[in-house]
Amino acid sequence: MSKLRELFSDTLIYGISSVFARFINYLLVPLYTGVFDPEAYGIVGLVYAAIALLNVVFTMGMESAYLRYAKDRDNSKSLFKTLQMFLVGSSILFVGLLWVLEPSVSPLLGAESSSDIYLLMLGILFFDTLSIVPFAELRFVRKAITFAALKTGNVFVNLGLNFYLILGLNYGIEAVFIANFAASLLTTVCIWGVTFHQLKGAWNFDILGMSLRFGLPFIPAGIGHVINEMLDRFFILGMSPSAINSVYGAGISAEYLVGIYNACYKLAVFMLLLVQMFRMAWQPFFMRKSEEDEAPKLFAQTFSVFNVAAAGILLIVALFVENIVAIKIPFLDKYLIGEEYWAGLSVVPILLFAYWFQGWYVNFSAGIFIKNKTKRLAQITLIGAAITVVANLSLIPFYGILGSAVATMISYFIMAILIYRYSTKAFPVPYKMLQAFAVLIITGIAVYLKPILSELYFSDIITSILLLIVSLLLISVLCYRDVFNKA
Repeated sequence: MSKLRELFSDTLIYGISSVFARFINYLLVPLYTGVFDPEAYGIVGLVYAAIALLNVVFTMGMESAYLRYAKDRDNSKSLFKTLQMFLVGSSILFVGLLWVLEPSVSPLLGAESSSDIYLLMLGILFFDTLSIVPFAELRFVRKAITFAALKTGNVFVNLGLNFYLILGLNYGIEAVFIANFAASLLTTVCIWGVTFHQLKGAWNFDILGMSLRFGLPFIPAGIGHVINEMLDRFFILGMSPSAINSVYGAGISAEYLVGIYNACYKLAVFMLLLVQMFRMAWQPFFMRKSEEDEAPKLFAQTFSVFNVAAAGILLIVALFVENIVAIKIPFLDKYLIGEEYWAGLSVVPILLFAYWFQGWYVNFSAGIFIKNKTKRLAQITLIGAAITVVANLSLIPFYGILGSAVATMISYFIMAILIYRYSTKAFPVPYKMLQAFAVLIITGIAVYLKPILSELYFSDIITSILLLIVSLLLISVLCYRDVFNKA
């Protein structure tokens, strides 16, 4: 059990900071949805989708490469300096290229009316890239509190500037990116200061070559991931007027639907939060424990615990989503999400399941990393990306944003199953998949039954409470032995 406590203590620190940071950052959602109309908010979603896609190219898998090779502490300083200097040079080249391509790229983001937004996007990409390796170093040496403090500070700067620029100076959507740029710049300066001692190593071409061989396969893998995560906004933007009229009626624009979808997507952040904070602790953890005899059993128990946590989050958010969005932020006097955006709430349970499957993918990735089979990641995520594209093209014309959410869920599920197959072949782990699917089914039935039971028997809130209690009891009984057995 001590091994799991080590993992969960790190996860808790990352989690508390992430939850706190996300909670503070989430105050921007009622601000944005209360001030900006869905068309303007749609542009914000498109630009951040582009940032996510380009970030994969800028970082080139160097975060994962550092975590892979930093366990050799005698050479960690040379590894750190080599990767940092390489990323500085490559990022300057990428920013220069994208600056030249602005006339072609900017219209694709809906930002052709403001070159400032495009330049701010490039600045955010540049400084975020330069903080990747230093943050990986903090994770590897388990300086989780320092990591958490810097991440939380970033959020406070971003949040404060957003409120000041939007409410104080009446800026438009440019304020979103000005605030992000300033926060990224300040965070990069601070993280470089904290990890400056690691730059005392020597530049080493052999280390760079080794890191690139390990990290470059993460580019197609990362692009595939971003396609799964972000490209749906562009597919929705491309809906034809006839398709929109067929699904939603007259008077609705594609930009409006992107804004609605982007706002409701934010509610899936609760599951994404679990996955992210788990991933932060999980990757360094399984690399440290991979050579121990009990590692396979430990990894299987971790998977069971993750599923119980994921089920709890999904049930709470999906069963009480109408109550959650109706929470009013006192000092803003605005709902958590503006009423105009509530029309898209049906996508929330589907996206929660999608992120649950992403959590499976993270769990199963251990064997791929341990056995250095990262080329499989590219294959799996590109297959997932292809599924995302085909499913979006097939479903969106008939189901709109709901079809896009379903496409995301299907893609993540297939990716999870594929990585499970390859990972367990490389590094056998006795995952209890039948148990995992049973937890999924119990959770899905509860969400499905809510509208039926609330219409026939109980009030909405009573139905939600009863379904939550019964489902969690069933899941606890099902998983009790695996979760609480000592490792």
